[in-house]
Amino acid sequence: MADGSLRRTRRDVGSGADSMFERARLKDFAPGEGVQTGAFQERFDEEGWIPIPVPKDVHRALLDAGRIEDPFYDRNEDGCAWIEDREWWYRMSFDGSQEPLQPGERLRLVFHGLDTFATIWLNGEKLGGHSNMFREAVFDVGDLVRPGENTLVLLFDRPLDHVGEEHPDQWGRNPERVSMRKAQFGFGWDWGPRLPTVGIWRPIELRRERRASVRGVHFYTLEIDSKGERAAVAVRVEVDQFATEDPLEAAITLTAPDGTSVAETSLMLDGEGSNLTAYPTVENPRLWWTHDLGEPVLYGLRVELRQEGEVLDHYESKVGMRTLELDQSPDPDEPGTRFFRFVLNGVPIFARGADWIPADSFVGAIEDERYETLLRAAKEANMNMLRVWGGGIYEHDIFYDLCDSMGLLVWQDFMFACATYPEEPPSFVAEVEEEARYQVRRLRSHPCLALWCGNNENQWIHDRTFWDREDTTVPGALYYHEVLPRVVTELDRSTPYWPGSPFGGDDHNDRRQGNVHNWEVWHGNSPRCFGEESRRDPTPENVSYLRYAEDMGRFISEFGMHAAPVRETLRRAIPEDQLYHHSPSMDHHNKDDPKNKGDDLMLTVTGLPENLDEYVDFSMISQAEGLKFALEHFRRRKPHCSGTLFWQLNDCWPVLSWSVIDYHGFGKAGYYYASRAYSPLLASFKALPDGSIELWLTNDTLSEVKGDVTVRLGTFEGEAVWEENLEVRTPANASRPVARWSADRASGALDRYLSVSSDHDRFPSNRHFFAAIKDLRRDPVGPDVDITPAGEHELRVRLEAPAYAYFVHLEVPDESTRFSDNYFDLEPGQERTISVTNEKRALEPEYIKLKWR
Repeated sequence: MADGSLRRTRRDVGSGADSMFERARLKDFAPGEGVQTGAFQERFDEEGWIPIPVPKDVHRALLDAGRIEDPFYDRNEDGCAWIEDREWWYRMSFDGSQEPLQPGERLRLVFHGLDTFATIWLNGEKLGGHSNMFREAVFDVGDLVRPGENTLVLLFDRPLDHVGEEHPDQWGRNPERVSMRKAQFGFGWDWGPRLPTVGIWRPIELRRERRASVRGVHFYTLEIDSKGERAAVAVRVEVDQFATEDPLEAAITLTAPDGTSVAETSLMLDGEGSNLTAYPTVENPRLWWTHDLGEPVLYGLRVELRQEGEVLDHYESKVGMRTLELDQSPDPDEPGTRFFRFVLNGVPIFARGADWIPADSFVGAIEDERYETLLRAAKEANMNMLRVWGGGIYEHDIFYDLCDSMGLLVWQDFMFACATYPEEPPSFVAEVEEEARYQVRRLRSHPCLALWCGNNENQWIHDRTFWDREDTTVPGALYYHEVLPRVVTELDRSTPYWPGSPFGGDDHNDRRQGNVHNWEVWHGNSPRCFGEESRRDPTPENVSYLRYAEDMGRFISEFGMHAAPVRETLRRAIPEDQLYHHSPSMDHHNKDDPKNKGDDLMLTVTGLPENLDEYVDFSMISQAEGLKFALEHFRRRKPHCSGTLFWQLNDCWPVLSWSVIDYHGFGKAGYYYASRAYSPLLASFKALPDGSIELWLTNDTLSEVKGDVTVRLGTFEGEAVWEENLEVRTPANASRPVARWSADRASGALDRYLSVSSDHDRFPSNRHFFAAIKDLRRDPVGPDVDITPAGEHELRVRLEAPAYAYFVHLEVPDESTRFSDNYFDLEPGQERTISVTNEKRALEPEYIKLKWR
């Protein structure tokens, strides 16, 4: 049981979880049958009930008990549909032994996450119900908990029993989901299976409180002086005085990373006001930066709620001192446009990142290690921002804590996506507001939090669908334009709010202001303005990644292309007799329709594959080359374009999708291509309409860059047509062309390539081809290889190319293996040594497979 005098109130919801609630028994009934049989009663026959950890997902418990096959294997997803049609009951016992409650004390049972329509009984007495996956459920239980054994019972209704009336203008997949405050992707998406979750998905806590409690704390930075010698910060303390009107003291301590106190102050609450703000000043602050610009320094914050010297409650968290603004001022160099750029500690940044979806279809069973692996991979790929997409979940606390410590900014969508949402009854509107208040209070003090965003694509798609109407206001606009911004303004004084992604301008997907979702590539969309008909023509030419060059957007928060996962992931998910392109099982693991969109993309890049190996490589090449082309284009446009978040970083199950890291954690080619294209210092070639070629340096660092580069025009067989050594210079935080070659000089022959490299490897070497991969005149050549152990858990792979080696990559069967680089090219005569490490298993040279194209 939680401590009787000090409630553990760190931001991590798990920190207050009680171990006595970690095990339960689970059983399903036909709707209504559980109540009829008395399953809510204190004494009940649990024969046939199966064990389930808390928190966890029902699907995982059923899999462990042998009642379902692995939903991710083959087409077993279809065999899980019956789970939606049952009601699910939890039963658990806990020891209520404690000192008797004293006057002014209360005992509260806190459910940090119930998914979704739950009724709760304690010792046979009905506590109440809850209908929102995204906020905690709290019940006073001081009169019901008794010494010794107590019985807690939960019923989860069928979600489909709570479907509201469909709006006459409803659009979007699986519209039954919109009347539920529940993870929307669980009902199926164009990359995810239909496996709607159910159950206790976050911890349970029994919380004993005395007289008053800390309801919330908001730490934010007001100002950092121009020399960085002083930071003015604010600490807002919100208190629930439930059993006292006498004065209270909130004692605030801020400690540096070395443990020394840098600020101490107190707030006095007179019993009438429950919210007060302190304004300490910190001398010589160490600022929180994204990892690419500095160190994400975290301070310790502790707030003690006292009365007459007695500590009633406390709150602890890690905080960062930094300022962050969203600059939407006019762009003077491109008249008629506005910036959309984040300014961190006074520095305009280019956001380099990706969109994040839930790391598993079963969100209650995601291990901390999975978050650590994925977020470390994002950081190592030179990303500085992730967007938590609005059809998933407000992530577990470990996600935000890791982003804080790793120096990754977070664009946070509210959980609305690709649909119209009901604005009645009033109880639903009130539920949305309570959800927003809970989540804003929960997340607002994280230094990683960069933006609150109202939804994913709702205004944009609604306007495209009903383009010929006078009023194209999307149902749900009440939330995006009134409820949510009001809650953010009231509870979060420091984080910008944006109504949707995309949003802004003449069409919600305008390239002149706001942010953009580019689905010209892959889906074949066409840009438009308000009142114009939306068009989609997914021909090979219209879905080509070369169309990214047409996009002059200010901030591109979605764009991308499909690629297969690695062969090992396919082997684990697809039966052997189905391991071929467009097999029934493979197409089942492609949730986008029609299934040939990837074929249209490959037609323009590699040609169509003839076997599985070609499909895996060709789809990866198409995605990787497309991401390289897009990221280089958008980054060259800095500062007019100030961010790219491509769709998507990760997967929730083994699938053919837009991700660059597959479900099991293997990096696709696109991951490594993006890592290089996201290097803080990027050299790239830009082909101009007259056939000439420019070399650009894009510098996201805070220092001027100057040095020598080598540019080479060579043949794939190894001949050097010409080579130039150039001295180049680019200002801090800028993008500039530094050289240009005429069409005669930069010949576009199909047997040639153009490359650039730097002294001291200041940026990743880069190259430019003069035609699509399929049209180049070259013979596939693999490098010579020598693999030597460098310890039990490391191999060093030395490669040397006799001729141009394209798409060189190392394959392994274990996703915990890490590469210093992968999926790269080698110029003729070039040598490279790749480090391969695995902390969990010993490595042998036979473990590595070398491939190329």
